[in-house]
Amino acid sequence: MNKKSNKKETAAPLSKSALRRQREREQRLETILSAAQRLFAIDGYHKASMEKIADAAEVSVGTLYFYFKNKEDLLVKLLSQIGFDLRNMLGSAFVGTDISLAGIREAGRIFFDDFCPNHPESLTIFFRESVGQSEVVEAHRKKIFDKLIDDVCQALIRVSENQGARFQSNLSAEVMATSIMGMFERLAYQYLIWQDRSADLKVIGQDAIDFIIGGIENLFR
Repeated sequence: MNKKSNKKETAAPLSKSALRRQREREQRLETILSAAQRLFAIDGYHKASMEKIADAAEVSVGTLYFYFKNKEDLLVKLLSQIGFDLRNMLGSAFVGTDISLAGIREAGRIFFDDFCPNHPESLTIFFRESVGQSEVVEAHRKKIFDKLIDDVCQALIRVSENQGARFQSNLSAEVMATSIMGMFERLAYQYLIWQDRSADLKVIGQDAIDFIIGGIENLFR
């Protein structure tokens, strides 16, 4: 009888030309996403046609459709990327502290001092251009917000456990997390999308963070 090998077969390494083609595809994808993000933010989602996006990315329309089936598909991909970046920024700020209210404060500071002023196109797409576009986009947007709210909720629970405190009810952390994300969205919309108050952002952010921290402490028993 032939003995079966227990060793897993490993894929052959890619050739240099295959690696080069892979890098080129990845670079082309990033170029397309950057062009789409810029046009969605500046011209608006509805005015940014696939032809304009292809022209801005310096690719053919056929190449654009090779990567994305339509403009909605492109927006969903951008939302995923923005949501991932934002969750990573806030999460890293929180875990970089001693799992206390200082971590919540630092995450808030990162949102107002880093994300808002340094990523205006992402901010515009996430909070304005993706709103009410289609059921598919709205469902995806809701999914990202649900993850962000759950991230904040879990952070609040960890803070309460670390401090030996308890919330007033079993819904307190969830309500506060939802309120925090709602506040972030509304303040960004009010002062950066509706108005250009970027010069006041540090003061606005500090007031908002102080308000949030006071609310959290109020819910602790």
